[in-house]
Formats: sequence, structure tokens, C-alpha cells
Amino acid sequence: MFLKKIKTYWLEFVVFFCGAIVMIYELVGSRILGPYLGTSLFVWTSLIGIILGSLSFGYHFGGRMADKKLSREILGGIIFLSAVFVLFTFVSKDFWLNLSPKIIANLKINAIVSSIILFAPTSFLLGMVSPYAVKLKLNDWQNSGQTIGNLYAISTAGSIFGTFISGFWLIPTFGTDKIILLLTGSLFLLSIPLTWKNFNKIKLFFFSSVIVLGLLWQNYSYFLQKINFIDTDTAYNRVWIYDHLDENSGKKVRRMGINNENHSSMFVDNDDLVNEYTKYYHLARYFFPDFKKTLMFGGAGYSFPKNFLLTYPDSTIDVVEIDPGITALAKKYFRLPDEPRLKIIHEDGRVFLNKTTEKYDLIFGDAFASRYSIPYQLTTIEAVKKEFNLLNENGAVILNIISSINNDSGKFLRAEYATYQKIFPKTYLFAVSESQNGERVQNLILVATKNTVEPTWQSSDKEIARFLQNRWTGEIALDTPILTDDFAPVDNYINEAL
Repeated sequence: MFLKKIKTYWLEFVVFFCGAIVMIYELVGSRILGPYLGTSLFVWTSLIGIILGSLSFGYHFGGRMADKKLSREILGGIIFLSAVFVLFTFVSKDFWLNLSPKIIANLKINAIVSSIILFAPTSFLLGMVSPYAVKLKLNDWQNSGQTIGNLYAISTAGSIFGTFISGFWLIPTFGTDKIILLLTGSLFLLSIPLTWKNFNKIKLFFFSSVIVLGLLWQNYSYFLQKINFIDTDTAYNRVWIYDHLDENSGKKVRRMGINNENHSSMFVDNDDLVNEYTKYYHLARYFFPDFKKTLMFGGAGYSFPKNFLLTYPDSTIDVVEIDPGITALAKKYFRLPDEPRLKIIHEDGRVFLNKTTEKYDLIFGDAFASRYSIPYQLTTIEAVKKEFNLLNENGAVILNIISSINNDSGKFLRAEYATYQKIFPKTYLFAVSESQNGERVQNLILVATKNTVEPTWQSSDKEIARFLQNRWTGEIALDTPILTDDFAPVDNYINEAL
């Protein structure tokens, strides 16, 4: 009786899980592309657009195929082929995404082409499932509308289920590769009852290949752990952690890469700052010598907060980091201490700005979603006003920006500079690599202060004196509109810079 029930409703079961797999596949797709192309608006737009387009073609061809020849075996074959192409994604993703930037320099085109190669075939085949299943289910034309509506409702319910289970549980629990193999196996199992009579050597070989690849991947994961290469997913990001020898210092350095960007670096044997731009946050003691309470947006490996605690024993720092998984990794791999002078707030930076009642002497900014993406909501004039209101008298913001100053590659810098200049009485710029080269894309440190007195630009502190020498004294063209919550094309500007 139970098996008869399963057989009766197997098509509904198939449609539900194929709908779920589509959404899981799409969300995992962002984690596959992230370490190589970032998580900018362009990448999401390309991924969603290609998958929706492929599904549309699948709906069309699935309906046409159902009209020409109808059998459960053909539906099973479609699902089996979709499992093959999910496995193709698993096997080819790293090879292609390492190769693609060498072939396609433009990020937008690369994101579209990569989405087509890696995700279009499977999405096309999964799109065929619903119209084909509808035709198989139609027994009574008088109730055809109800049958069609029921199956598409079930498919949509599956998509909703897939969205929530992947975002809330699968991705942060299992990680990208395990989920891709899980989807491959699930689709294969879904196809078996529909094609059992034709379960041939090809399917047996495929099933064996999935098992072998899974075992090889498991061994590969153990190998990566042995060489201290960590590839893991949090609720917000895909994270790589690895050690290498730093060319400048000759010392062993541990890096944390988040979605195609080196977010943090740490000397394995001490907490000195590795990245030159992070040292410029120490301009804090020049612009506000007696600071006590500070705030930082962006934690990652917490390189600067750790150095801050050692350098300023009488001061405190609050760090707003959206991803608690990143903090957990920092504690495990980056010696992040439990320290009462360090308060960590796991929250979106703009949400924190909107509701906090705290006051600070200084605000440090280093919040990047990836190399190609900055949280736009932290760049707008509405956010800058809130930062201004959070600061005590003569307080300052010290912000890291990756951009040039001139030309199209400097649009983001000029827009952000104009935005801060609109609110703060004094704004200054420091070029970390080449202080007089406005064409070079580099780390730029923007300082906006409530102090109306012009600095002397001299210091007996040798480190600060070196930073002051890199102040940009050239013109900054105010030819780009200020950024607002209504209009902030940050991803476009960053794309032109990088």
C-alpha cells in the first residue's frame, strides 16, 4: 500500500525536489564563483540571469518534447543527464575559473560566460522537468488546469524549501563541494525509479564515478588540512586560509581570503601588521592624539584590532563584523584573543549605524564583501551623516579605499571623497604605494575629521612622519555625484578600477 502511494505521487515528489535543487544549485553557484570573480552585483546578476534564461529554454523544450514522445523513462533520462552536468560543474569549476581571467579580462563578460559554462546545461535540463511531468500527469483534460497548477505550485514550494534549507543550513554546514556531490547523488537517485527497467552500465558507471570522486575529494580535503589550507563556507562567505612565505619580510604569513580578496594577513610568529595599508590606521594618534574609544567596520582576521590592543593599552576598540563564522575562524587560526577592550558586534555595519547610541573618538573603515564589491550601504551620504553624529568633538574617520584618483578608474574614490567632503569640514587623502601617482589603482586612505584646524603635517613620530609624506596634495576632481541610498553605483565604479 505504501509503495503504491509512492508510485502514485512520484511525479509530485520529483517536481518538488527538482525545484529545490534548482535553488540550492543557484545559491551554491555564488560560492563557486565567489573566490574567483567576487560577489559583486555583476556576478549575482549574471548567475541569476543565466539560470533563469536556461530554465525558460528548458520549459519550452520540455513542453515540446512531451508533445512528441511521452514516457517516464525519458523524464528519468532528463534528470539523469542533469546529474551528469552537476558532476561536470564539480569537476570543471576550479580549472575553468582559474583559466577564465586569462582569457576574459572583463568581469561582466567573464561572469556571464562562466555562468553559461558551469550552470546553464543543468538549469536547462531541470527546466524541462516540470512541463514534462505535467504532460505525464494529465489524465483528464477537464481538470487539466488544476493538475498544471498543482504541479507548478509543488515545484515552487520545492524552490522555496531549497532556498531556505541551503541558506540556513546546507551551505554553512557542509560547504560547496559536498553540496554539489549531494545534488549529483540526489538527482541520480530521483531518476532511478523512472528508468529502472533501463538501468544499464552507463548509469552504474556514473554512480560509481560519483562515489569515487566523493572519496577522492574527501582525501583531498584531508590533504589540504595537512598543509594548512582551509577551504570553508560560512553563512555569508566562502573563505580560504593558507600559509605562505612573504617575499618582503621572508617570514611565514597566514592569509585569509574571502570571496576573491585577501582580507587579512598575519605573521605566524607575531602580531605585527603585514599589509602596508593597515599601518595607516595609526594615523589615529596624529589626528586625535588622546583617543580612548574607537570603532572599526570589518573584522576578517582582526589583524589591526589585535595590533591596536598591543599598541594602545589604554584604549578600546569595537569591531562590527557581519559574519560570526569569520570571527570563529579568526579565533581558531588568527590568534584572536578574548579581551575586554575588544568588543565584537556581529551585525551589518549600516544596521549598527542606524541604531547605536554609542559615541566614539575614531572610526576605522575596512569593510569589503570581496575585491569587486563594497557594501554600498556604508558608502552613502546617509551613512556618512550617521558616522559624523557618532563621533565626539574633533573625531575622525579613517577609511581604506582601493581605487585610483584620476581617470575612470578613480570614479569611486572621487564619489566617496565628495560624499565625505559634503559632511565633514576637513577631508584628506593618503596614497599608500605611490603618493604622487593619481593614475595607479592602489590602497588609498581617506581621512575625514570634525576638527576644523588645519594640521601642521609634521610629526616627531617617525612612522607617522612617513605616512604624512604620502599625503595627496594634487587636485581631486569633484566630477562624480555624491553617493546616496537612492543612487550608489558602487559596483560599477569598482569594476572600472579593477
